[in-house]
Amino acid sequence: MKVQTGLDLMHYHNFGPWHGKNIGVVCHQASIDGEGRHILELLHPLHQAGALTLRAIFGPQHGLWGHTQDNMIEWEGHVDPELSVPVYSLYGEHRKPPAELLEGIDLLVIDLQDVGARYYTFIWTMAHCMERCAELGIPVVVLDRPNPICGNQVEGPGHDMEFKSFVGLYSMPVRHGKTIGEIARDLARLWIPGVDLTVVDMMGWDRSMYFEATGLLWALPSPNMPTPHTAVVYPGMCLFEGTKLSEGRGTTKPFEMWGAPFIHGRELCRALNALDLPGVIFRAVSFQPTFQKHAGEMCEGGFLHITHRREYESVFSAIAILHTIRRMYGEALQWQDPPYEYEYIKLPIDILTGGTWVREAIDSQMPLAEIRARLRAV
Repeated sequence: MKVQTGLDLMHYHNFGPWHGKNIGVVCHQASIDGEGRHILELLHPLHQAGALTLRAIFGPQHGLWGHTQDNMIEWEGHVDPELSVPVYSLYGEHRKPPAELLEGIDLLVIDLQDVGARYYTFIWTMAHCMERCAELGIPVVVLDRPNPICGNQVEGPGHDMEFKSFVGLYSMPVRHGKTIGEIARDLARLWIPGVDLTVVDMMGWDRSMYFEATGLLWALPSPNMPTPHTAVVYPGMCLFEGTKLSEGRGTTKPFEMWGAPFIHGRELCRALNALDLPGVIFRAVSFQPTFQKHAGEMCEGGFLHITHRREYESVFSAIAILHTIRRMYGEALQWQDPPYEYEYIKLPIDILTGGTWVREAIDSQMPLAEIRARLRAV
């Protein structure tokens, strides 16, 4: 039986609680119902009939329709050609909506598909919206959606709030095991207590479900999240954004494929497979990214094949790859320089991991068993 998202349930009730209200909607291209219809498509006839008034649309990183590829590629707002409603960017001049853009709004609706990792910025766009609405006394409704990598597995590291950034405004593990609605409740309970929050819960979702078990359609929440399988590897492999290695952007398999011109793929994958990491094997690959890091250069590296999802430790596996590359290739492994997600001083790897210890452990070649134990102590 198909999971029913918060959007499905609101549509079933013809969005009755929103009738007569001026609403703002925070959404992106993955804000679809179980039949693939976008939230704006579903609200359009009600807006036309005057049952409710859609006053403003807000989009997060990558644009309302997922048109911007990379980190810190900003986009500008426009007017929706069908609805004649202004669309405002929350990944440009502003990441928190200014008060004047919310003027006249009775209710702010948030419908965003998260992927289960602290770095994915949509949860922090939600947090900024909740903060502003708490200041202005505007109620917030969050339409819940599945965590595509299940809700009963959590992975460290934790988060030192000295490394607060747009890939971690508040403290949580890297793989947090929560739905976006559960995160909204945590934000309201722990950090934004003044917000008037309603979460429209799902029906039929079980914490053990990966996305394929939900019966729902996958729409890319961002350009480099093409499949639910990408989301499975993302909590660990996003750490490669903190290095000068290619994380596979510019290929058809971002985050599953990775490497650099200096790597000997077969040599490295033999060493990685010798680690006998749970739930994953490594296959040597050669590739030429079409854009981003090492664009147009021949790279060698590895491809992650997940053999057992519930045994696979995404974060530890990625750290083990970097640890092995440091051991085998020394200073050829370089950490990426700032800026990264609007942090201009701290290293990207440090704001991704929420501290310095992971980088220091890789550089000092701390035994992998000790690293794993510390990751599990979250």
